Amino acid sequence: MKAATITELNAGLSQLDKKELLSFCLRLAKFKKENKELLTYLLFEAGDIDNYIDNIKKEITLSFTEINNSNVYYIKKSIRKILRYVNRNIRFTGSKQAETELLIHFCNSIMQFSIPLPKSKPLQNLYEFQLKKIDMAISSLHPDLQYDLKKKLIKKIIV
Repeated sequence: MKAATITELNAGLSQLDKKELLSFCLRLAKFKKENKELLTYLLFEAGDIDNYIDNIKKEITLSFTEINNSNVYYIKKSIRKILRYVNRNIRFTGSKQAETELLIHFCNSIMQFSIPLPKSKPLQNLYEFQLKKIDMAISSLHPDLQYDLKKKLIKKIIV
């Protein structure tokens, strides 16, 4: 079975009544955790995006405190897990400002918790790629926001 396009889905959903649409949404939420998280964001948290970003930042910081520092392998695995969480929440918001704030917090947390980037080339590449993503996202924002967000960003040169 081939999935329908967004246009086709939009046309099909517009023909449904409210009750059927509600049952489809609930059924969709039952299948994947990510669908349920997106629906939760849209229903309860999309109205106050600043509070949502702050909660995500707290969760990132908590995750960094729980990293197993015994081996670089475990550090890398934990950081990738945190980054997947950050990227999923960035997709939920769909905002470049939220993307930059969350990625800046992620990169600053890497530096704050003294993650040994020079010991692992993949970790170093991951960090540098996040810095590039931040620069790309910042360049698409309003100049006033660009200035404020660039002040938050701590760039450390990794040898």
